[in-house]
Amino acid sequence: MNPLKQQFSEIVQRQLADNDPPFVRTTLDRLKGLGYSEEMATHLISVCVAQEVYAVISENAPFNIERYQKMLDQLPDLPPDS
Repeated sequence: MNPLKQQFSEIVQRQLADNDPPFVRTTLDRLKGLGYSEEMATHLISVCVAQEVYAVISENAPFNIERYQKMLDQLPDLPPDS
């Protein structure tokens, strides 16, 4: 796995371990309920992390938790530009 993808995956794993934010666990459980493996569900969530990090950098703005949750709520549909 490329180092950047690994970092995003580690962020998701940390969010799940800390249950912070709790909607990440809810999203994982929802995706697994739809038939996605835990690995694939985690990958989909990490795509949303990557999109939010990109937005933070490009907009020079803080992490937007509401935008992140909205992206997760739309999974398994990926955010635009992913």
